[in-house]
Amino acid sequence: MLRIGERTWGWLGPLAVALLAFALRVRDLASPSRLLFDETYYAKHAWSLLQHGYVRDFESGADARIAAGRTEGLFADGPTQIAHPEGGKWLIALGEQVFGLDSFGWRISAVVVGALTVLVLARLVRRLTGSTWLGCLAGLLLCLDGMHFVMSRLALLDGFLAFWIVCAVACLAADRDHMVRRVEVSTQLLPWRPWQVAAGVCLGMAVATKWSGLVLLAVLGLLVVGWEMFARRRAALVAVGPRPRPRWWLRTTLAVGIPAFASLVLVALAVYLVTWTGWLVNHEVYAQRYDLTGNRFAQLWQFHQLTWSFHTGDYLAGQTHPYESKAWSWPFLDRPVAVDAQNDLPSPLCHAAADSSCIEVITLLGNPAVWWAGTAAVIAAVVIWLYARTWQLGLALACYLAAWLPWVVFDDRPIFSFYAVVMLPFMIVLICVLGRMVWEAAGLRARRVLLGGVVAYVLTVVAVFWFFLPVLTGEVVPRADWADRMWFDRWI
Repeated sequence: MLRIGERTWGWLGPLAVALLAFALRVRDLASPSRLLFDETYYAKHAWSLLQHGYVRDFESGADARIAAGRTEGLFADGPTQIAHPEGGKWLIALGEQVFGLDSFGWRISAVVVGALTVLVLARLVRRLTGSTWLGCLAGLLLCLDGMHFVMSRLALLDGFLAFWIVCAVACLAADRDHMVRRVEVSTQLLPWRPWQVAAGVCLGMAVATKWSGLVLLAVLGLLVVGWEMFARRRAALVAVGPRPRPRWWLRTTLAVGIPAFASLVLVALAVYLVTWTGWLVNHEVYAQRYDLTGNRFAQLWQFHQLTWSFHTGDYLAGQTHPYESKAWSWPFLDRPVAVDAQNDLPSPLCHAAADSSCIEVITLLGNPAVWWAGTAAVIAAVVIWLYARTWQLGLALACYLAAWLPWVVFDDRPIFSFYAVVMLPFMIVLICVLGRMVWEAAGLRARRVLLGGVVAYVLTVVAVFWFFLPVLTGEVVPRADWADRMWFDRWI
């Protein structure tokens, strides 16, 4: 009889959860067939990148033409100002290249990347906890979260950002394990750190998707150096005793930090610039429209300054949006975003009462069973980390805070709760890491109770996801059914 080993299960389990995530997300992906919310920018920008190598202005009425299946007469003359780099839009363009400029084509890349995020998170948690079933649990929680589900079905950028960040963290966790094993037997520096280089590639793509990835790049760079410094310090204590050699800290910091800077920052910079190749090739059209001067790289820097001014200047600072929210409220699901709504549809469409009506809404709303448990896990993790500074908790907390706190500080412009999809994987990591710590501390009887609690929690997550599914997918439902799912006034 064929026996499957733990290593094999470590791949089969996460792959199964990722396939479930893909199947859930790809169902009825093309509906609605129109551009939703900021798809009007990113899907069209991606198509322009494919057709011209840079983002051109679109004619008035282009959205209606695209919804009707027409791709001619879309472009106006000249390039357009963009709010975010090109990396995420190139990924959207891959789907459009294969399937064309239709709703399936501009959304399928998000589906694939969403399912891959589930896979990578499951593998990351397996590494952090040593448990395949906890890794699968992490993947399942992400799979059944409403916010990630909807973000994986739209041509928006934040889901791609979350993917690259989770990939970078998974690479650095693997690099740390390898480094610790090596330092225990040899104090020589590792000549080649492929996992660090891979993390640099992922972080470059993260920054090339949204500039907020820069904060994660800085935090993870500091963590990498800190991990190795403390690992080498422990090895030095064993080798030469508690008294360090003169200038040990300075020499070791430079010896560790400079290669890490090259592997992460310089590699990320190179990847970032590669994603701007189309812009660099067509820099003359930008120079003419925006009065840019100097060589093409100088012009690219000036274009970045224009984009930065757009984000930080008076224009956005004076804007408001009905679905904007403060970042401090995101962990509590204070203000979800309705990316599409069709109100007062005829009652026969959903078999509603004759004196009622139907409604079709797609809402970027996280699974409360995941988010509220995750927020509690964050608070518990902070307290526990102060007493037991385990690197797994520290890593997840650092990434969570790096993805969240900048928005808490810089909130003088309209920002939206779906930015928090980058925080979500690390909330799930904390749930699973804390679960592992509780499991290891529990006795046999307590473990039975704990196992029952985990099963009950998973069933709750499944039930809540299924309950909210109609308002995540834009199903036509009676207005009363929609109202039952809007638990708070702020959700409307």
